[in-house]
Amino acid sequence: MSSHAPVLLLRHHRPFLAFWLARVFTASGFQMLTVAIGWNLYQLTGNVMDLGWVGLVEFAPRVLFMLHTGHVADRYDRRKIAALCQSLQALIALTLAVGSLTDSVTREMIFLLAFALGAARSFEMPATQALLPSIVPAALFPRAVAAAQSAQQSATIVAPAVGGLLYALGSVWVYGPTVLLYLIACLLMLNLPARQAALHTGKATLDSLLAGIRFIRSRPDVLGAISLDLFAVLLGGATALLPVFAKDILLTGPWGLGLLRSAPAVGALLMSLWLARFAVERKVGRIMFTAVGVFGVATIAFGLSTSFWFSLAVLVVLGAADMISMVIRASFVQLQTPDEMRGRVSAVNGLFIGASNQLGEFESGVTAHWLGTVPAVVLGGVGTLVVTGVWIKLFPGLANRDRMHEEHNG
Repeated sequence: MSSHAPVLLLRHHRPFLAFWLARVFTASGFQMLTVAIGWNLYQLTGNVMDLGWVGLVEFAPRVLFMLHTGHVADRYDRRKIAALCQSLQALIALTLAVGSLTDSVTREMIFLLAFALGAARSFEMPATQALLPSIVPAALFPRAVAAAQSAQQSATIVAPAVGGLLYALGSVWVYGPTVLLYLIACLLMLNLPARQAALHTGKATLDSLLAGIRFIRSRPDVLGAISLDLFAVLLGGATALLPVFAKDILLTGPWGLGLLRSAPAVGALLMSLWLARFAVERKVGRIMFTAVGVFGVATIAFGLSTSFWFSLAVLVVLGAADMISMVIRASFVQLQTPDEMRGRVSAVNGLFIGASNQLGEFESGVTAHWLGTVPAVVLGGVGTLVVTGVWIKLFPGLANRDRMHEEHNG
């Protein structure tokens, strides 16, 4: 396959270009919204535990609606589902903008809107993930995953820093532009071609809703990959504590918080561009486990750092390592799943991703409250290394997996 595949995707697959741009605007909106909400909440309460609670509140809808989100993505038009969810997120940002103008934003209001944000994203994720395989040829899919992630990471580099700078002018200057970004993404999503394959028309029975779980359990390599991501990032993630590091340890302000949130995306973007051009084709299991191990080491280094610039550099490495694991996992999960089940399987995968991110934020807040911020992050990095070693023993087929498409399931 030509190393120019990502360029060909963007030039000659117009639906993929629209999808790619929609990811840019959605990711930009979410990252700016997250920076503003985190800083706004910490300013209101000064309580590190609240940063953990808001992550748990945002994660809760993934559990409550998990079985239904996948069924909806398999039964209805995935474009319209994604667009509706993006419209709801625009409404959330608009509510916060109005609240900022009227000085009526409260802790309770932020938690309520965080729940609504989590609900919208819980339906958006499986619909969006299931769309991509129907937009590009299967042979280009791994590169398409990396290219799509490069869009998201590009936005993640710029948007948090812009959000932090705008927040210095007032929170409404962040929430206002976020509304526009979500609406543009909504329009782009609606311009994608309709799915040609037949929709899943079965009723939402318990058996149908649980099909995605059964599918993943029947394939040990897939189960091992997504559960590795769950526990490694659950323990090693320190995103929720970045406001504390920025303000109390690295002694910076909202702009510094924005740069800290952008740093992992710099590493992720560089790595996604590399993977879009040169896809991982051999020793995929070994490479994925190595990347997760590097993620754990980088987490420990970040926790021990008292230098703002060294912290940024370590977060760049952390983001690059996480991107390798993500692209390998996402590629073979989607390629091994029939189209009529991709929504339900993506919903289960989304629960694992959400647990590792939002639930990981709650775990970080709790451990920081109990042990202190630095010990919590260092202990989490050590936990990631332990999980990596245990998973190599539990899933030897995954650890020894050579190619993305091989049928070896351990």
